[in-house]
Amino acid sequence: MQKKSQQLLVAALAVLGSSAALAQSSVTLYGRVNTSVERQEVGDVKTTGVVNNASRFGFKGVEDLGGGLKAGFQLESGFAADTGASDGPFFGRQSEVNLSGNFGTLRAGRFIAESYFATADYVSLHNHDTGSSSDALYAYVMPNSNKLAYRTPSFGNLTLEGAVAMHEKPSGTGGKNGYDLAANYNQGSLALGAGYSKLGDVQQFGLRALYTFGPLTVGGYYQRDKNEYFVNGGSRNTFRLSGAYAMGASEFHANVGRANSYENVANSAATQYTLGYNYNLSKRTKAYTYYTHVNNSRNSYYGVGTAATGRDFSSLAVGIRHNF
Repeated sequence: MQKKSQQLLVAALAVLGSSAALAQSSVTLYGRVNTSVERQEVGDVKTTGVVNNASRFGFKGVEDLGGGLKAGFQLESGFAADTGASDGPFFGRQSEVNLSGNFGTLRAGRFIAESYFATADYVSLHNHDTGSSSDALYAYVMPNSNKLAYRTPSFGNLTLEGAVAMHEKPSGTGGKNGYDLAANYNQGSLALGAGYSKLGDVQQFGLRALYTFGPLTVGGYYQRDKNEYFVNGGSRNTFRLSGAYAMGASEFHANVGRANSYENVANSAATQYTLGYNYNLSKRTKAYTYYTHVNNSRNSYYGVGTAATGRDFSSLAVGIRHNF
């Protein structure tokens, strides 16, 4: 009887030991499948098809090193939900390792610029800035690869992040490092953000605000960029306003954006607007529909590419998005 009790005690200690080890290190699988059926129009050319909206899956993990220090990683891969094909490099969306503690977080690898998350992404409420209704006007400057970043701990409700993207070219070949700065402030229903990026002669600065009044959320951003869409194009101002109203499982969305002409490129302005409706089937799954339209001036090509300069773009979509 005593021997049996000793065996049970050893088994219990083994289970407790393995549970402690699991508590110190964890890996999570996550992702999103987002697919729509759309009627798109570029100029006078109409196309109907199944469209992928930035579907992705990933792994993220963290290990408790003790003393408040943690090591983590995140690997994220994009794929085309309409064909099953990989969307670029296998972990092209994100591949980073990080170290965090009371000092903040150090990051290294490939990841999307925090200045974008602090401004444009934050106000893209209806479909998480993906697919044909994504923000066609925002100037994204910062390279995603070969990056080092530092994020501060929260100072009250304020966090800051700075990053550098190494050009990794021999000296004298003209390669430029990219630089990115971002700030986020959250106080109750109010959320504020700012972002700055620079890569050689191309740069951008943006400000964002979002406020929630019960079921109603309103927000917007202002951005000033230089030379992003046109070499030596000069500076340009861009604005976007968005709103969302939640009623039960329903969400009603509207947003409008305006990009002024570049200083040195006449007739390069554009306007984009989107009207959308989402229905939450569960906490992880929603069905949606939207109509988006980009009105391009004679020398602009937002949402259509340089081959269709001056043409407008529109899409009427019905889709489903599932998070896991």
